[in-house]
Amino acid sequence: MNNAISSFIKIAIKGAAMGAANVIPGVSGGTIALITGIFERLINAIKSFNGKAIQLLLKRDFKELAKHIDLYFLIALFTGIGLAVISLAKLFDYLFINYPIYIWAFFFGLVLASVYYVGKTLKQWSVSAIISLSVGTAIAISFTVLTPASQNDSFLYLILCGVIAICSMILPGLSGSFVLILLGNYQLVMIDAINNLSFKILLPVALGAGVGLVAFSHFLSWLLKKYHNQTIALLTGFIAGSLGILWPWKIEETQQFGEKIKTVGFDYYQPEFTSEFYFAVIFIILGIASITITELLATKKK
Repeated sequence: MNNAISSFIKIAIKGAAMGAANVIPGVSGGTIALITGIFERLINAIKSFNGKAIQLLLKRDFKELAKHIDLYFLIALFTGIGLAVISLAKLFDYLFINYPIYIWAFFFGLVLASVYYVGKTLKQWSVSAIISLSVGTAIAISFTVLTPASQNDSFLYLILCGVIAICSMILPGLSGSFVLILLGNYQLVMIDAINNLSFKILLPVALGAGVGLVAFSHFLSWLLKKYHNQTIALLTGFIAGSLGILWPWKIEETQQFGEKIKTVGFDYYQPEFTSEFYFAVIFIILGIASITITELLATKKK
């Protein structure tokens, strides 16, 4: 019983880290899932919502169904995500307003160290793995410089928005809300439709998200089994490419979406060697140390 509670708490803490990441502008919860070692388990759990799951549900074999979809893991994970989003949203909002450079510096160090430790899980570096790493980095960087498209409320485009947004939420280094901005439908979907409960908009997005989540999880699971090294290298590239978004010394370019202001890009600048700079460096080191200590403890436990 104690082991079950301990396992639940550990998964919930990892979920809380994912939830915290989703609060950070431009950061993906998939990055944290990969860092904390639950990415493949999460993908496999999502993938398990298939025909067999429906059969078990119709047979009312709930015990086997829970085992099949890894229900215990999903409950623990989403409990942590939910608690983090609710409790940390205001804290992070305060920190980003009052200490933006320090909080960005900490997460920059966190993700910088993660590039090394995630990349280290590759069984063998090859030409294909290096190409995958380069492609992943290039794609992630391109997302930070693309110009947002114009708004489009057609049924098929909304489905496409749901598919692309949910896939980007799974992928490390890519932010779902940031992708919706690039697709031109952030205000339409995340603000107008949600505030007005416009099912005409929300249903096709939800349909695309549901189909995309299950289909993409199957695709990712297949990639991880068939081309594990290349896939991990690609995901490592996504994380490395997202470092630009986390660079502490930048001015956010924002755009008004109804009552909300959302980041649509960044204007980077060279820091001056003041006390603020040295404190930021300390926070970068603390971020690196956090991941390093976590990895050392995990290795020791193994």
